[in-house]
Amino acid sequence: MALIAKGLDGIVVDNTSVSQVTSETSSLIYRGYRAQDLADQCTFLEVAYLLWHGELPTRSQLADFSKSESAHRSIDPALIEALRHIPLQAHPMDIVRTGVSWLGMEETDTLHMDMPRTELAALKLLAKIPTIIAVGYRVKKNLPIIPPKPDLPFSENFFNMTFGKIPAPEVLKAFEVSMVLYAEHSFNASTFTTRVVTSTLADIYSAVTAGICSLKGPLHGGANEEVMHMLIEIGEPSKAQAWVDDALAQKKKIMGFGHRVYKKQDSRAPTMDRYGRALAKTLAQPKWHDIATIVEKTMIEKKNIYPNLDFPTGPAYYLMGFDIDFFTPLFVMSRIAGWSAHIIEQMKANRLIRPLSEYTGPEERPVKPLDQRG
Repeated sequence: MALIAKGLDGIVVDNTSVSQVTSETSSLIYRGYRAQDLADQCTFLEVAYLLWHGELPTRSQLADFSKSESAHRSIDPALIEALRHIPLQAHPMDIVRTGVSWLGMEETDTLHMDMPRTELAALKLLAKIPTIIAVGYRVKKNLPIIPPKPDLPFSENFFNMTFGKIPAPEVLKAFEVSMVLYAEHSFNASTFTTRVVTSTLADIYSAVTAGICSLKGPLHGGANEEVMHMLIEIGEPSKAQAWVDDALAQKKKIMGFGHRVYKKQDSRAPTMDRYGRALAKTLAQPKWHDIATIVEKTMIEKKNIYPNLDFPTGPAYYLMGFDIDFFTPLFVMSRIAGWSAHIIEQMKANRLIRPLSEYTGPEERPVKPLDQRG
């Protein structure tokens, strides 16, 4: 019998130069740089450039890259009109998925997209996905659409499109840090999904749409939403200890803790936690982080399980003003950088991804005529 690794646990299916997760040291590097160092010192666009080109940009390269990104932010009025007709109960991830599919339909001959067209499409997606998310947000709240401003930096433009204003520098920095830390994470479920789709020679829009579908699940991208729902359910710091004790006694899954790959702590979590707490201090709203502190302390003491990136990101996004169901679309807005890097890498050395399976059904048997099937 063949060795079966459920969930592909421990299986190395390919090589990559984009990023490395080292489970023993709980570390993550992008093209050789520690993710937390990049979050401290670089903007999201610098990191997107790094993931796509292999090196951090010079000042002039960054200026050119930023100019190219800002030039592609606008989306067709027909797409905006289509988003106006999406059912109001639709999850924002469905809005983003639909928007990306629309962008793919705007392309000609997506059955034969070469590398230059794919790289340009990656840039378009990086620039337009924030606009799609902002339009979706405004539509769901019946607010007028705010068009992108090419003269604003990446995050400032997104906040302005979404909320009609640019927040304090501490808010922007915490947001940029989250974008950098979410940008890439090796062969996670959604990234592997994009590589599987790309291996069939499908276009980048198809691959990214599939990645969005994979990321929607609460065991992957949706975890940051579940974290905030949990904190709201707890309500007050004084209730946190009893809530966690009761959840553990009932063997409930507490979202935002543990990770399939890391042996101990997710190296990204402390960085996001630091900026999230600075944000809470700036806004004078410490409650959610006070609750989170008790939850984290109890989980470590009683279960020896540490928080992952989703745990500190949930309350940070909530304090920034985002509705909870928009947390995962923000993940998409960041991870498009990593997905695109992997899609391009897959295209350069492609082999159709087609694993085997171990059959456990009935042995081969004859088909009985209908009137003999009891």
